[in-house]
Amino acid sequence: MTFLLAPGDSRSGSRPPGAPDAAIVAIKGAAASLVWGGTDLRNNGLCDLKTILPKTDAGAALQGLESLLRDTGTHPPVHLWNPPYCGDIGMRIASDGTWFYAGSPIGRKPLVKLFASVLRKDEDGLTYLVTPVEKVLVTVDDAPFLAVEMEVTGEGRGQALALRTNTDDWVTCGPEHPLRFGCDPRTGGPKPYLTVRGRLDALFTRALYYDLVALAGVEGRDGMEQFGVWSGGAFFAMAPAAAVV
Repeated sequence: MTFLLAPGDSRSGSRPPGAPDAAIVAIKGAAASLVWGGTDLRNNGLCDLKTILPKTDAGAALQGLESLLRDTGTHPPVHLWNPPYCGDIGMRIASDGTWFYAGSPIGRKPLVKLFASVLRKDEDGLTYLVTPVEKVLVTVDDAPFLAVEMEVTGEGRGQALALRTNTDDWVTCGPEHPLRFGCDPRTGGPKPYLTVRGRLDALFTRALYYDLVALAGVEGRDGMEQFGVWSGGAFFAMAPAAAVV
């Protein structure tokens, strides 16, 4: 796997003699090396996204990160990578799904989809952008994804809900991709999320939440009537039936 890094890394003071305008990261299995003009810069401490992504030039920085991630594939195995943590580079996902870098929105959807493909939420509850050699913090206001479209097949206990995220991933709700319901602090009502992968969730848009409610029914669970939906052979309770007006 080969990655191109953005030019302009200033930590060394000067690039190695004869080095090209971009560095190349060669990833082979678990081994990683950063090669620039025949010199392994990783051994010199230069493989650093905080250097690759200088906040002084957000456009060039995003191009550098895009180059770094271009060859990782649609869903790279970020759960297998254990790179060192390299801090906060100013990446943020707003509650409406908009990505920001250094305070500016990232308008290119292909770039957002690329970054989203290497997101990981760890046991510490924080979300990171992960490469084979480093991970950096991504501030998430609510959920990293939005559920924006739903396709329904079957009915009753045989019903299946397939949902599309704002990054165009389709996920079928079920035991492996469960629904969970938080509490909306503004309304006090249920706030639905779908597990997309790992610990990463997609928040339902308001319109899609109404579609979900329209599919819900009442089932007995643990001696209590629950209001919820079936998908993938599992029942997901939204709220006690008595609380639903």
